Amino acid sequence: MNQSIIDFFKDYRVIILIILLIGSVASISIFGIQEGLDLKGGSQIQIHLEKPVDQSTMNTVTSVLDKRLNAFGVKDVQVRPSGDQDVIVDIAGVKPDEVVNLVGTPGKFEAKIGNDTVLVGSDITTVKTYSVEGNTWHVPFTITTDAANKFAQLANGKANQPVNMYLDGNLVSSPQLDPGLANGVASTDVEISGSENSSAQAQQQAKNIQTILQSGSLPVSVQITGISSVAATLGDQFKNGALIAGFMALIVISVIVFIRYRDPKLVLPIIFTSVAELILILGVASVIRWNIDLAAIAGILAAIGTGVDDQIIITDEVLKGNKELKKESTNKTRKSKKTKKGKKGKKGKNAKTGDRPVKISKRITGFRVRIRSAFFIIYASAATLIAAMLPIAYIGFTRGTTGIGVLVGFAFTTIIGVLIGIFITRPVYAKFIELLYGNK
Repeated sequence: MNQSIIDFFKDYRVIILIILLIGSVASISIFGIQEGLDLKGGSQIQIHLEKPVDQSTMNTVTSVLDKRLNAFGVKDVQVRPSGDQDVIVDIAGVKPDEVVNLVGTPGKFEAKIGNDTVLVGSDITTVKTYSVEGNTWHVPFTITTDAANKFAQLANGKANQPVNMYLDGNLVSSPQLDPGLANGVASTDVEISGSENSSAQAQQQAKNIQTILQSGSLPVSVQITGISSVAATLGDQFKNGALIAGFMALIVISVIVFIRYRDPKLVLPIIFTSVAELILILGVASVIRWNIDLAAIAGILAAIGTGVDDQIIITDEVLKGNKELKKESTNKTRKSKKTKKGKKGKKGKNAKTGDRPVKISKRITGFRVRIRSAFFIIYASAATLIAAMLPIAYIGFTRGTTGIGVLVGFAFTTIIGVLIGIFITRPVYAKFIELLYGNK
């Protein structure tokens, strides 16, 4: 038996499982688990683009929005595309009305003297720290040398004329052109300023403009189509509820397995396999930074539930084969006794041991045939389940996480869990069953 246990841990499938479990635990410890808003609380802003865009443009949109929110001071933020015309912004710890102007405006900057455009957003190289004096705010920035030369040429001789500065077509500042900038000499230092009704409003406006100038402009016009919020306390309730549900599920599974097989040795392997699948799924989610939300939790439970079904199929097939082999062995023993009554005095090594090595080998071979039969059922069931999940995953990935697309987390985690089960954890469980009953 000790040699069988050693051989079990030397099996390549067991070694792979142990390595992946260690890797998953390390990944979860280092990278953590990306929780959805329904677990950690926060706000979600749905942004609709004026037209469908290609992947490159969508990457620019998400990058600009991410820069804006990070520059604004929002630390816990996730910006992700949803199809080719929508963007989802998840934020935590910030009220949505504080950032709605940041993410809902293209951020197109222009400076004009008369009808001449003297500066655009792409000319800006560095945005300096803003300052507020009473109700007046100032946002200094620097521009490229080429832009400074162009500005000097267009501003030459236009001292004291207004320099109208626009953000998304709205006039935000109209300072008079200093005579020192109207002499044809290029300068890379520029400032935009304005006044508000209160110091607090001036502070907010200066911060917004500084953020928008730092992040650049969006390549397309956008519109906010929805804002939803989940309180952090409600997110904790969801998380605690999911943990309690998972713990209760393990207890119920243990009781049912014990009642069915009357063998406590089967309870722990089934529970261990389920927990191993959970750790591996979370490890994959941690590595690829996949959001674990309520839909994903439902997918994890579905995957683990199918895993328990598959383990029961394997166990039933093996025990059924074990009963048949015992019955066959009993019949042969009876026949052998009848034969030996007429053959007394037979001596030799096989007179004591009989054909036991042959019986063990035959039993193991029979178990493996049964396990293969069980895995045929398991693979067919997994293929059916994955085929059912693929359309939901496709809709979520290609058309966005709105409507039925919100179930993409359920579909994706279910598929990942099923693949982990049929290729990693369930073969190890089958190997354990072979160890447990193969030598009896």
